[in-house]
Amino acid sequence: MSIDETNSKDKLVQDFRAVVADAEELLRATASQAGEKVAAARERIQDSLHNAKVKLAEAEDVIVQRSKQAARATDDFVRESPWQAVGAAAGVGLLIGLLIGRR
Repeated sequence: MSIDETNSKDKLVQDFRAVVADAEELLRATASQAGEKVAAARERIQDSLHNAKVKLAEAEDVIVQRSKQAARATDDFVRESPWQAVGAAAGVGLLIGLLIGRR
């Protein structure tokens, strides 16, 4: 998994958390409202929020596991080929330096 994919998934998880928090706040704000339709809507929203929280936790677990796998693979590569890793890091550093120097 690339860094961009990880960042995108992290951003998605953060956005999803914000939506869940907003929905919970809306439920609290409408707690005093009466009526059969309101009660039914609140119950559906609560069920949806519960399902969303479960899926969010599962997504976070997947992201953590994939990040750990990527870290292990990187560590293995560096241990097996230290000079290639140093060369790659130097090349990336050189590119970043050139890009910053162009400003």
